Amino acid sequence: MKRAFQAVGWLLVLAIVWPRTAFAMHIMEGFLPPMWCLVWAAPTAAMVVFGLGGINRQLKDNPKLKMMLALSAAYAFVLSALKIPSVTGSCSHPTGMGLGAILFGPTAMAVVGIIVLLFQALLLAHGGLTTLGANGFSMAVVGPVVSYGLYKILDKAKASKGVAVFVSAFAGSLATYVVTSLQLALAFPAEVGGVAASFDKFAGIFAVTQLPLSAVEGLLTVYVFNFLMEYNRQELSELNLLELPIKSAQ
Repeated sequence: MKRAFQAVGWLLVLAIVWPRTAFAMHIMEGFLPPMWCLVWAAPTAAMVVFGLGGINRQLKDNPKLKMMLALSAAYAFVLSALKIPSVTGSCSHPTGMGLGAILFGPTAMAVVGIIVLLFQALLLAHGGLTTLGANGFSMAVVGPVVSYGLYKILDKAKASKGVAVFVSAFAGSLATYVVTSLQLALAFPAEVGGVAASFDKFAGIFAVTQLPLSAVEGLLTVYVFNFLMEYNRQELSELNLLELPIKSAQ
């Protein structure tokens, strides 16, 4: 676990010193009309409240999982800080939420995602407080739900761990930007074609950067998951992600 945190630490340094344009995380402060800020904040807040209870129960039953949860949060913070400018008022970047969704489920990652977004808004000027609900809904709610659901489906289908983790992380990251495109389209419908035309425009521009970024995130998540399988098998077993061999009685 110490080695994993060291690797994430170096990525954090890279994320901070990497030159970048002052774009917001997903949707920047003040970019969405107040009505849409409230619309997206409501379901996000509900998911966070539900997730807090789940995390409390999970860590109460097994306090040793705190380090694993912290690693998931650090992984999400670092990856989502690496940014490529995209549509005006937004940007593209990995989300880093797939790993935690696979490990702890989508409700726990709603809490982690909101904390990550809040810290980045306050410390790195990425995103904003008024758009926290909208950004949280796309990255901390929809993305983890997609990743978790796909992982469970593929795991039941007896797919290999590598394939299940890659597809889950890839699809979750991509789903985040589909939702972001929808949020922007609803707030700013095109004069000709309305919401559908606006969605096509935003999604098309996002796809140029987000498709390869999602693939890279999927591969990196597989690498980290394999690392955890090598050095943290007990924790993965307690999360019902790995079956340990039963030791025969001597």
